Amino acid sequence: MAARIRKGDKVVVLTGRDKGRTGEVFEVRPAEGRALVRGVNLVKRHQKQSGTQEGGIISKESPIHLSNIALVAKDGKPTKVGFKIEQDGTKVRVAKRAGAEIDG
Repeated sequence: MAARIRKGDKVVVLTGRDKGRTGEVFEVRPAEGRALVRGVNLVKRHQKQSGTQEGGIISKESPIHLSNIALVAKDGKPTKVGFKIEQDGTKVRVAKRAGAEIDG
C-alpha cells in the first residue's frame, strides 16, 4: 500500500500539545501507524552514560500518530493526500487542496 506521509515530507500537527507546529518527517513506522517529526512532540529522557554517549537528561522526539499530522501544501496550510494513476500506470500522490502532484 502506498504511504500518504513519507520520510522527508513537511507536515503540520493538527491536534495535541504541539498543535500548529511544523516539522520534517525523519522516520515513518507503518506497522505502528506513527511517525517521528523533527522538533515536534519532544520528551525528556534520563540517559545513562556509556562509552560513546554522555549521560544526563536529553530531549528527543517521540512518535506521533499519522492521523494527527497532515502534509503542508505550497500555501502553508494542511492538505489531505490522494492518489492518481498516471497514463503510464505509475501511482502518484496528489494534494487534495490544490490538486497538484506532490511527487515530482
